[in-house]
Amino acid sequence: MRSKIRSSRRSFFKQSVFGLAGAGLALKTGWTRSVDEETTMPLKIKEYHTLGRTGYKVSDISAGSIMDEGVLGTALDSGVNYIDTAEQYPGHHRVVAKVLKGRDRESVFINSKLEIQEDKSKDGFLKRTYKCLEELETDYVDCMMIHMPETIETLKTEGFHAAMEQLKSEGKVRFVGASHHGSFWFREPEQTMEKVLLAGIDDGRFDLFLLAYNFLKMDQGERVLEMCAKKNVGTVLMKTTPVAIYYSIKASVEKMEKEGKDVHPLYAEGLERYKEKYERAEAFIQKHDLQNPQEIKEAAVRFALDNGNTNSVNCLARTFDDLEHFLGLSGSRLSNKDRTMLAAYKEGCGELYCRHACGVCEPQCPKKVPVNTIMRYNQYFVQGREKEAMELYAKIPGAKAEACLDCSGLCEKACPFSVPVQGMLLVADSQLTLA
Repeated sequence: MRSKIRSSRRSFFKQSVFGLAGAGLALKTGWTRSVDEETTMPLKIKEYHTLGRTGYKVSDISAGSIMDEGVLGTALDSGVNYIDTAEQYPGHHRVVAKVLKGRDRESVFINSKLEIQEDKSKDGFLKRTYKCLEELETDYVDCMMIHMPETIETLKTEGFHAAMEQLKSEGKVRFVGASHHGSFWFREPEQTMEKVLLAGIDDGRFDLFLLAYNFLKMDQGERVLEMCAKKNVGTVLMKTTPVAIYYSIKASVEKMEKEGKDVHPLYAEGLERYKEKYERAEAFIQKHDLQNPQEIKEAAVRFALDNGNTNSVNCLARTFDDLEHFLGLSGSRLSNKDRTMLAAYKEGCGELYCRHACGVCEPQCPKKVPVNTIMRYNQYFVQGREKEAMELYAKIPGAKAEACLDCSGLCEKACPFSVPVQGMLLVADSQLTLA
């Protein structure tokens, strides 16, 4: 295993050296190096921002839950210095611990997260934090977040805050934050991401937010980012590349058609409404020559980097190729070509993206199907996190997407973005249901 990692790592650096391929990448990202550098220097982080009131100089590209030790280690070697993890990410704390061995602990900002569960006591949060520290094999975490608080009440859970105050005094936790990318209808759907995080800013006890934001979904994040900048609260963006869904669903639909399974009439009807929009998007993509999803994905990341009110963009690199693409974006800004391409994608394919942290349609669902959550799990699936997505889907209490079979599609009628929600939920159900 170690030899494989070393081999892959050598391959990464070899591919990263700026020769002919590097020159092409330099043109694409808008920055260049000297002749000597082009033959000797691998890709590196080129820009760092102050992470709000933490004062930490954080890389503009940060690391999500990368499970490959070689990829994560190479990211740190390349200047990435922010790692996002969580109690709920199976095995990730251990991966981070292994990668940090032998490194200067202060050179990396570790952000972990705890969900608010039934045990809301101070002691409960203390025990869970100590366990996180044990798994991470570190004396402290730079930030501990509340993971996906559904309501303002959840954000203010006193047991959590009392525990964090003690842990701060012990030097075990340095800062406190919150992450948010949408509600769970089976919990408390009434409050939006914007409402919860703005309340967190007013609360004054939060130093850092991790939130969903992208070129198709700016409304709830824009004001949060503006207020965070005013109050000196650090911000890290996630869910910044909402472009994989078209290409992945294309494969899913083709597979379903090839299998030729008999389906419920309403299932077929929902899929037909979805396919109409999908086929229109497909024609638009061909017309505007948007066939390269990587190019659009890179433009989407540059859109996020271009926002002056954010400090870092969280990227999930599963392979060395992924990492190379993300590192090449560091320090870059949105070009006119990027703007044109993203505008074209939004016009032609925007209706195929179920917006993170939206939830507008959920109150109209008579069976309380957690639309936002299911579509987020489906995105995990298409990103390559198939097993995790299927396990999360199986754990959803109450109604899942199969309940959409005998519905008239009230969610679609309520969607302000004309997303064919019912059809997409049915596609998601076919992918996420454990055999």
